[in-house]
Amino acid sequence: MATLAMNEKSTSAGKSRVIAIIAMFFLFAMISFVTNLAAPLGTIWKNTYSWSGMLGNLMNFAAYLFMGIPAGNLLVKIGYKRTALLAMAVGFVGLVFQWLSSFVGVGAEMFGLGVNFYIYLLGAFVCGFSVCMLNTVVNPMLNLLGGGGKKGNQLVQAGGSLNSLSGTLTPLLAGSLIGAITANTSMTDVNPLLFIAMGVFVFAFLVISAVQIPEPNMRKDGQKVKYSHSPWNFRHCVLGVVGIFLYVGIEVGIPGVLIFFLSDTAVSGLGENAVAVAGSIAAMYWLLMLVGRLFSTVISGAVSSRVQLITVAVVGICLVVAAILTPASVRVSMPVLDINIGIFTTEVPISAMFLVLCGLCTSVMWGGIFNLAVEGLGKYVPQASGIFMMMVVGGGIMPVIQNWLADTCGYMMSYWLVVAMLGYLLFYGLIGSKNVNKDIPVDEESEQEVMDAL
Repeated sequence: MATLAMNEKSTSAGKSRVIAIIAMFFLFAMISFVTNLAAPLGTIWKNTYSWSGMLGNLMNFAAYLFMGIPAGNLLVKIGYKRTALLAMAVGFVGLVFQWLSSFVGVGAEMFGLGVNFYIYLLGAFVCGFSVCMLNTVVNPMLNLLGGGGKKGNQLVQAGGSLNSLSGTLTPLLAGSLIGAITANTSMTDVNPLLFIAMGVFVFAFLVISAVQIPEPNMRKDGQKVKYSHSPWNFRHCVLGVVGIFLYVGIEVGIPGVLIFFLSDTAVSGLGENAVAVAGSIAAMYWLLMLVGRLFSTVISGAVSSRVQLITVAVVGICLVVAAILTPASVRVSMPVLDINIGIFTTEVPISAMFLVLCGLCTSVMWGGIFNLAVEGLGKYVPQASGIFMMMVVGGGIMPVIQNWLADTCGYMMSYWLVVAMLGYLLFYGLIGSKNVNKDIPVDEESEQEVMDAL
């Protein structure tokens, strides 16, 4: 009887674990859906304010700087599930603000900018709070459910596959809805996509509400713990934090500037449907991220995060350098999907193909860096996760710098910044990811903690 009871308990725990993993995968897709709205919507605002293309993206990622640490603290105070539910409620509000920008404040100006533009930026900022909290929940939870190490990375990569699928569909749908940029193009053109996003958040809220999620770090005694050390005492964690900052800049900057490059008909040589083509080509980048993450999911049980990171950093550098050095006159046919026309092929600069192929490389970087940076941190993982979320602000800052370089030096020349960032990730994989602070105790029972009332 005792054996039977133990087997039933084990089966129940296994089912709960599977449900929790599926829930985390679903949240991973939501993160990408919201985040990847920024670049296509930026083409609309760039038509009105030429310098504003990446501002929505900047506001989205700037929220991480303010919410990263609080989001990590929320995991301890209210748990993974409530943090996720709060994140989805906040995300819904952010999407409502972006929808309101299509008709509220149109024609009115404040400090030389349309009031509706400020409303849009506010919506992007609020959405940034949402995806920051979701990221804080998803990554450590999947790493935990996988048991850390190679298996933990395997689950993070599997969840990242859905993230990439969502990222593939978002610019594709947005580009098709926007179509050709004209004087009449406005946010109303993408309202259907915003309504879909709101509906997905409502659905996700209901699903997660019904799912039981493990709460390994939540304090149930109304107390908080002060540890004698912090993630900042681990060199490989600190260098990993820098790596996350640069990586997100790489991931967002490559397709973001690529969209502007292809949408600029004078440079890309594309016709009046340039924006739709640009959205479709950018979607291929995210599709290849999906392929890369699926492949990494298969091999991560045998191939370490370190080996994967080193390999993709080297390949990524080669691809970006090839894109920079190849003239725009050298062209290649690539397939394009426009929901209004269907599938067709068009000639684009071969540089676009090289940059799209970078999706295979960036696909495994997030999981690899996160996995390497938290390895051996034990009880400090929740704190580290909050710090990592702060550094996702790099996805807002670095693309803005790259966009400025693109306006100043040319689209392709701006990608030298990406080469430099990839160079740092290569350094991290080779040297910086090694844990040299193994003398620091990381188990809850390994030292006497100081308890303070909240």
